Amino acid sequence: VQLQASGGGSVQAGGSLRLSCAASGRTFGGGWFRRAPGKEREFVAAIPWSDGSTYYADSVKGRFTISRDNAKNMLYLQMNSLKPEDTAVYYCAGQRRFYGTTDYFTAGKYDYWGQGTLVTVSS
Repeated sequence: VQLQASGGGSVQAGGSLRLSCAASGRTFGGGWFRRAPGKEREFVAAIPWSDGSTYYADSVKGRFTISRDNAKNMLYLQMNSLKPEDTAVYYCAGQRRFYGTTDYFTAGKYDYWGQGTLVTVSS
């Protein structure tokens, strides 16, 4: 399965962006991770295939919303109230099977990765 992320760009603090991730096939868990300059990759949000649950990092909870359209093999990340500290390259990721609920937060438990899309938030 190949993933293609899009939707990044430059916005001012307080603005919004919507990231999209197109998958060439079905994935089970879907997630977004990000890597800020000089920092390690970190978990942002995840969503299982079908049970309606969503998971978020504390730093984005209440501002970001993850969703998916299984019929179109699409994954989305709506980002509102953006802050300069949200500046990063954002990666979408997918799991080829269910590993466990706690594994949604772990980058190593994702089998497929997109190429990343840059989000820059200015103050």
